[in-house]
Amino acid sequence: MSSGTERKSYDGRSITVTFEGRRCLHAAECVQGLPEVFDTGRRPWIRPDGAEADRLAEVVRRCPSGALQYELVDGGAEIPDEPSRITRNSTGQLVVRGKLSVDTPEGPRAETRTVLCGCGQSGLQPYCDHAGPCGQTPRF
Repeated sequence: MSSGTERKSYDGRSITVTFEGRRCLHAAECVQGLPEVFDTGRRPWIRPDGAEADRLAEVVRRCPSGALQYELVDGGAEIPDEPSRITRNSTGQLVVRGKLSVDTPEGPRAETRTVLCGCGQSGLQPYCDHAGPCGQTPRF
């Protein structure tokens, strides 16, 4: 099974936001943080020029699953948290932040934020996809 590498890019003047829908756990940090940029009722649903790049990057960093990522046009990217942190939430998911190398079926993948399956039932291993009990009612 694929590790969810189907990314869609949304290019703005100062920032590009990418989205991997299969990794999205609907924490809603994006739509609550910047509804003028993230609007699921509109196409395209992400409009990077709807906010300043630094504010948009701040909201993208709130995405616990890492489904949202960004890169600044000037080449700047997200700086990983130090030290790295692993927290098991109330449903058993592993919420991980830091300078990470995640082993996927396609090989190692560099990450700064992710939510890993804690029950072993995800079809998107090692990421959580809501398939098992750990993904039923996530609380971030």
